[in-house]
Amino acid sequence: MTECLVEAGALLRGMGTDGRFVIDSDAALLVRDGRIVEIGDAARLKAAHSALPRFGGPGMIAMPGMTNSHHHSGVTPLMHGVPFAPLELWLPQFRALRPFPTKLDTLYSAIEMLESGTTSVQHIHGGVAGAPEAWRAEADAVLGAYGEIGMRAGFCFMIRDQHILGYGDAAEILAQLPADEATLLKGQLDAAMIPINELMGFFHELRATYGGRDDVRINLAPANLHWCSDAALEMIFGTAKAHGAQIHMHLVETERQANDAQARFGHSAISHLHQLGCLGENVTFGHGNWNDRADLELLAAHGCCACHNASSGLRLASGIAPVNPMLGLGIPVALGIDQSNYNDDRDMLAEIKLVWALHRETGMFNPRPDAAKVLQMATENGARTLGFGALTGRLEPGRAADIVLLDRVKVERPYVDRRTPIEETILHRAKSGAVEQVLVGGELVVDAGQVTRIDRDGVMSEIGARLAAAPTVAELQARQMVAALLPVLEATHRRDTPDTYRPYRYNRMHD
Repeated sequence: MTECLVEAGALLRGMGTDGRFVIDSDAALLVRDGRIVEIGDAARLKAAHSALPRFGGPGMIAMPGMTNSHHHSGVTPLMHGVPFAPLELWLPQFRALRPFPTKLDTLYSAIEMLESGTTSVQHIHGGVAGAPEAWRAEADAVLGAYGEIGMRAGFCFMIRDQHILGYGDAAEILAQLPADEATLLKGQLDAAMIPINELMGFFHELRATYGGRDDVRINLAPANLHWCSDAALEMIFGTAKAHGAQIHMHLVETERQANDAQARFGHSAISHLHQLGCLGENVTFGHGNWNDRADLELLAAHGCCACHNASSGLRLASGIAPVNPMLGLGIPVALGIDQSNYNDDRDMLAEIKLVWALHRETGMFNPRPDAAKVLQMATENGARTLGFGALTGRLEPGRAADIVLLDRVKVERPYVDRRTPIEETILHRAKSGAVEQVLVGGELVVDAGQVTRIDRDGVMSEIGARLAAAPTVAELQARQMVAALLPVLEATHRRDTPDTYRPYRYNRMHD
């Protein structure tokens, strides 16, 4: 489809200079070749273009498509049987996850995202291992799935060259495991130890293939400070800067990570990256739960972005990011759902409600994000972190027609006073069931609340069948390996990791 009209009784363009969304009433968007070419009075545009296909209607709210700025995979750890634990004892259990077809896994999360109004995603692949042809097959499967279902994607792969099992040498952990389990684990670790220059070559290969597409951005993801040597970081950040790519890096997600940086370098993780020359406007730090004021001032001074993963921080007992101080310093904050949110899915309309509530600090006059600011995090700010900042995140002439249409009756039922700012109505009342249609690049990818371009029920049925199948011998061996590994890791952390736990958010409880 090269041309269409999209009509809405209320159209939210994006954040205005007054801190409120710019809103058009009884408006329509003229879309041509995937871009918005005009926004104006609905009656006038319908009369002038009466023969064009038309989406939406006067009973709809139109808003920019949202962005999940931090995502990993589809089938969740909980679905795989992995219980929640603090991050350092949760991630190792992924080594026993059932192998799952990448395309199917990606389609599952993409269904959930599109049907709740998320049109673009930063897909942070877990990493690459083995032979280079396997790396390419994984990337093509992920990006092929997003292309098939109709989402935009930033794609990056997590890069590590040290300390994969924790904060120290893996040899000590391997030495404490039974021989068979140690051999299996060492094989996994060795397969993931790929020279950084080869990974940069893979990055260049992906950019050569996908770099000319409007729906893809190829980015870089150094996994975390303790997982990357200084030499690796300098090569990764230098490559991104030279080629205009975005960086998305997990950082100080847990207090243990913050403490490790202080112990190793004598200063914070952000200070260390600053000394390496790694801070810049193309850099987004995911999580950031344990940054202090000085860290935030460095981020602000260098134009870095932050990605707030609210559900993840709560579910993994990692903490709460200092979002209010970030906003006070002018740091652009995006939103990520990480592995999944508190509903164990990828519903951004649910996540924005949590983000708003989580940062309602208890003073009477202290700053806190309002609904418009949270919507900006989920739209415009998120688009920037993927590299789509000039293309998506707002509804304006010249930008892509990535549009979410909400059924206003469903959002407001039984009644909402017209004096209520519509941003407040959307944030507090809109649920995924109110998403009627979604367009990406002017193409209808969700209609009547369901994705249009794939067999969603077939995807769900196949996932259920695969997860219900009896485990293979290799899967049982992986489970046995993890069962042996966890007590060793726990004992190591008890010995080496300072326990600085203290209650938080209890009004009068300090110890």
